[in-house]
Amino acid sequence: MIITRKVLARRTFLRGIGTTIALPFLDSMVPAMALAGTAKKAPVRMAFVYLPNGMDMTGWHANYEGPLHDLPRTLKPLEPFKDDITVLGNLTHNAGRALLDGAGDHGRCCGSYLTGVQPRKSLVDIKAGISFDQIVANQIGNQTRFASLEIGLEDARQAGDCDSGYSCAYTNNLAWRSETQPLPPVLDPRALFERLFGNGVVLSPEARARQGRYRRSILDFVTSDTQKLETSLGPTDRRKLDEYLSSIREVERQLEKAEKDNSQIDPHMEKPYGVPADFAEHFKLMTDMMTIAFQADLTRIMTFLVTREGTSRSYREIGIPDGHHPLTHHRNMPDLIEKVAQINNYHMKQFAGWVEKLKSIKEGDGTLLDNSMIVYGAGLADGNKHLHEDLPTLIAGRGGNFIKSGRRVVYRKETPMCNLFLTMMDRMGVHTEHFGDSTGRLEGLDLT
Repeated sequence: MIITRKVLARRTFLRGIGTTIALPFLDSMVPAMALAGTAKKAPVRMAFVYLPNGMDMTGWHANYEGPLHDLPRTLKPLEPFKDDITVLGNLTHNAGRALLDGAGDHGRCCGSYLTGVQPRKSLVDIKAGISFDQIVANQIGNQTRFASLEIGLEDARQAGDCDSGYSCAYTNNLAWRSETQPLPPVLDPRALFERLFGNGVVLSPEARARQGRYRRSILDFVTSDTQKLETSLGPTDRRKLDEYLSSIREVERQLEKAEKDNSQIDPHMEKPYGVPADFAEHFKLMTDMMTIAFQADLTRIMTFLVTREGTSRSYREIGIPDGHHPLTHHRNMPDLIEKVAQINNYHMKQFAGWVEKLKSIKEGDGTLLDNSMIVYGAGLADGNKHLHEDLPTLIAGRGGNFIKSGRRVVYRKETPMCNLFLTMMDRMGVHTEHFGDSTGRLEGLDLT
């Protein structure tokens, strides 16, 4: 490790007019941490990538336990990263089942996914439970600029298929600050960008259009600070800084392209400003910014709702004009099952691209992926039967050399998903004895 002649504080920023850019984890920050008596390692992050409408489980399940080798169809895009993922079997969300009044299967599976509590069905009494990501955020969120970030790609009210107030509340939100207060995800890439790097002022589409006519890169506003900092850094840190700032510049380029493309079409509906029409482009733009947020330690907790639960979105870009949700009720018809499998695989290809990005970023003695726990999964297993047991679940990353990855681990049937959450809480430094329907920690996940 190169120790440069300048010691940097971890919370060093590049500042400009209306702009604050946090720095990534640099080698020159390690001595400062050591002198302060804090840990030398990079922080551990966690994120949740939620897929709607369940999975074609025949394409998810491998027919073995132990070290990963031949991955099944849905997981195949992760083949280059099979040593970095852990596939978990038999995790169940009992709260997603129709035990009480509930809000329908899609409302229950999404509303209970991170809360472990069955949501109520009521137009006047929307109630789930505080989600476990927010329990962690309440404990460690003061260490970062944002206690947590909630991100998504689709809102049912814009898609036109939201049937009621309570249904929208549960199917549109993963994170819940309290039993009655969901945290809506940010859908608009420009809004997320301005939240991360701007002054926090929310602009109307008209104001954004005016601003766009004379917009400069945010990096132009911090040129002076950047040049001063670069003179004090060693070659490795200069390379890291250049790669980091280049990634911000690339996000700006993608935003400008999306906004230009959107100005050429009339969708005949209210749509967030700057949202790309192409799903893959939208996914990449949001995850690129999520990467920057983790890299700069702007937050250590994120949720990502990959289209809302129960969505009838079509995927014409891969030749599927049918709605996703109706397809999952395939009634065992092979042609419909095949389309569901293609959608599942398409989603996974986008996720694999994000995993590749996280793995490419060096951080301390490892990578940004090594220091993360990215849970990818769904609140339903088979979407045709609406099953809530043996949910498709994998973790990308090692959580700071904690998770023994590269394996498929199958637990006893009906093992609560909340056991995984308790284990992740421990790794994030937040300790509690019980959450949801947990029965204990998830054994066999760590390196011990």
